[in-house]
Amino acid sequence: METLQPAEVRVLGALVEKDMTTPEYYPLTLNALQAACNQKSSREPVVHYGEDTVLEAIELLKNKGLAVRISGAGHRVDKFGHRLGEKLNLGRRELAVMSVLMLRGPQTVGELRGRTGRMHDFNDLEEVERCLETLAARDPDPLVARAPRGRWAQLLGGPPDAVDEPPLNLERADFEERLQALECEIAEIKRQFEDFRRQFQ
Repeated sequence: METLQPAEVRVLGALVEKDMTTPEYYPLTLNALQAACNQKSSREPVVHYGEDTVLEAIELLKNKGLAVRISGAGHRVDKFGHRLGEKLNLGRRELAVMSVLMLRGPQTVGELRGRTGRMHDFNDLEEVERCLETLAARDPDPLVARAPRGRWAQLLGGPPDAVDEPPLNLERADFEERLQALECEIAEIKRQFEDFRRQFQ
């Protein structure tokens, strides 16, 4: 599959995320898509795309069969949607993982579990790992690969940048492992709180 430019990766990731987290507002208008790309939270790096950049990325994605422009049929303005699932035959859990990797860059398994919660509720870290292994084993075009420091990266935008980093000592590795576990626990507590809060709405 042809490598995507950074703006294409960001636009596609934003479309997938909004489709899964706020389906009532999907497909997105140009303004909504631009705002989703330029969010200051849940994005790495933070970008400041203008309308022209977003429209150019959409056109490139359309040419690759990964996005669609929806006009007419009751829409006052053009809206935009993704076709990533259909094009690459991906299910909800794979789309959730790909979206986070596209929007936030390389992630550990623990980070992925915590940050995909609104899109797909993984049972445990092993389920995330199995999903990643499936995406990495796709033939002929793997969609993810292992990156430095125990992370995973998406490959739609090309191979992850090689980072020359010193090997982690045991103390640092132990700290990161405990941090991953804490992030998962916090995500679980947040989900439980949201379930509890919805009972009173």
